[in-house]
Amino acid sequence: MLKLSAFFLLFWTYLGFNTEPEVNTEITMCHNVMPESMADFVNDPEFVKMHPTPLQINLEVLGEEIKISSPDGKDAGAYFIKAKTNSNKWLLVYQEWWGLNDNIRNEANTYFKKLNEEVNILALDMYDGKTTTNPDEAGKLMSGADQTRLENIMKAGITYAGSDAKIASVGWCFGGGLSLRSALLEGQQAVGTVMYYGMPVNDVEQLKALNSDVLGLFATEKWISKEVIDEFAANMKKADKKLTYIIFDAVHGFANPSNPKHDPDATLKANRMSTDYLKTKFEISVSTH
Repeated sequence: MLKLSAFFLLFWTYLGFNTEPEVNTEITMCHNVMPESMADFVNDPEFVKMHPTPLQINLEVLGEEIKISSPDGKDAGAYFIKAKTNSNKWLLVYQEWWGLNDNIRNEANTYFKKLNEEVNILALDMYDGKTTTNPDEAGKLMSGADQTRLENIMKAGITYAGSDAKIASVGWCFGGGLSLRSALLEGQQAVGTVMYYGMPVNDVEQLKALNSDVLGLFATEKWISKEVIDEFAANMKKADKKLTYIIFDAVHGFANPSNPKHDPDATLKANRMSTDYLKTKFEISVSTH
């Protein structure tokens, strides 16, 4: 099976509904392995130092752990919070390289509350139950993940949302790249895409398939550098797609409250931007700050 050799993976039903959405099958993720130079991220000691052992999160359990059907016949796991009233609005949440841990569940909780409990939140488990607090082990989990399996987990989430779902996605770091790939798979169902310091897709032909615009919340770093972001912006323009982005004066991983390098001020601004963006996409009233 094809194994990912890079740090950031560029490959990527409302409950009770049995109909399946038309997941975009024209995007062939298996051919989107990153250039070999990206493999250096996992082996770069400086990069590993940017991911210190996360602090413990005190989680308020608002959702439930569920299993959903995947196209490969192997169930996928997820943390699911159902909207308070019947809703076809869905937010897919993508983990960092640590796995689906309590920080990601907490982020799912936060978006549920900020979106007025009107949106179904589905945080997908991209590692099939594996998590770690060790940076070296996280790198191994991420770089050893099977690309086809990752794609199938994303497709499982899209199918679970249902054929009438309006879907947005959000992810951080490893999950930031997944969020963008998820939007490509969502096809016409995609209404919004948020990526926190994730490696972008730069294939113009693939970007042309996006049905939503993109909000990029980046850090000041040498890996997903300004040059990388500028190239992404240029390619989005070539694809005639809208990209709104900001590069914060903060380190990679700044928005993770369990990160010892967490930047509260930058996080507050970034989270306000992402929340307002998602409220607009889901047609939820945006409050003034």
